Amino acid sequence: MTTIPDTAIDQAEKNLRDILTLSIEHTRSAIVVSDRQCDLSVALTCAYRRCLPDATFIDFNNVAPAVVLAAFERLSPGDLVVLIQSTSFRLDAFRLRVELFKRALKVIEHPHLSRMQGEQALLYIESLAYDPAYYRGVGNALKARIDTASLGVIDSGGEQLVFSSGFESAKLNVGDYSKMHNVGGQFPIGEVFTESKDLESVNGRVRIGIFGDTTFTVNKPAQPITLVVCKGRVTDAIDSTPEFDRVLASIRTEEGEVWLRELGFGLNRTFTQDRIVSDIGTFERMCGVHLSLGAKHGSYNKPNIRKAAAKYHVDVFVSTKTVTLDDEVIYREGAWLV
Repeated sequence: MTTIPDTAIDQAEKNLRDILTLSIEHTRSAIVVSDRQCDLSVALTCAYRRCLPDATFIDFNNVAPAVVLAAFERLSPGDLVVLIQSTSFRLDAFRLRVELFKRALKVIEHPHLSRMQGEQALLYIESLAYDPAYYRGVGNALKARIDTASLGVIDSGGEQLVFSSGFESAKLNVGDYSKMHNVGGQFPIGEVFTESKDLESVNGRVRIGIFGDTTFTVNKPAQPITLVVCKGRVTDAIDSTPEFDRVLASIRTEEGEVWLRELGFGLNRTFTQDRIVSDIGTFERMCGVHLSLGAKHGSYNKPNIRKAAAKYHVDVFVSTKTVTLDDEVIYREGAWLV
């Protein structure tokens, strides 16, 4: 039983069916591993039962880990595993998504669902809608602009953050796996991300309206915080809050300084600075701009970052007015213009 209304479960069924058909291109055997620890988990499981009537369904909390692992062993490359998690499943040293991808299995992961209750659960279901023309069209257009740009400017209401050395080749999370080794990942989707080719060429100021706090929860302060960035490092935080100070202190304690690394362009139009869910991994897809604080960014290697010492990747969300690449405004007033 779930308090989520039937109409929302109907919407979840449609959205998941589109993901399965248009994005994952599922045609083979499937296993759905879920729990019943929150309403959203129960609702998604119900929707998947409608979409995958022939799949094997496993209640994670009612079986031994060996049963789950044995079920995975019976799958063949190209089969599908769906993980519906109120928190995050643990199977000893078995790193679920990584190990499943190693077996050439397709994976759809819905983690940390218990962080989203009530209206947030309905937003999560809405965010699963898959529009391939929008995601793939805008995503590839953004990548084309990013990969050839030599200058980028983020204007956040008079404050400007300048990327003056061009960008690393952008990566896509738009539900198109035709050119990728792995099929699937964490849902909802919708992001194009990169970082500066030279981290020390990023300078200026940027106003952030939302950040991920020390509990991995979305935190929206009463007023935006202005970050001062010098040679790719955050040197000051104006109008900061005690919780954001704790974030910066944690990073400095472990890493010595606060690097600014990821430049993320979120595409998911369900989420905005006012339509928020608590889980930072979900909200990261918000339509707009996010940055990461801390030295950790596994997608790109930099000579001045020692991977073994990189511990933090904290998402912060810009109160963005415009984004300009070279002479082209690509984002204004909450929408991508490419």
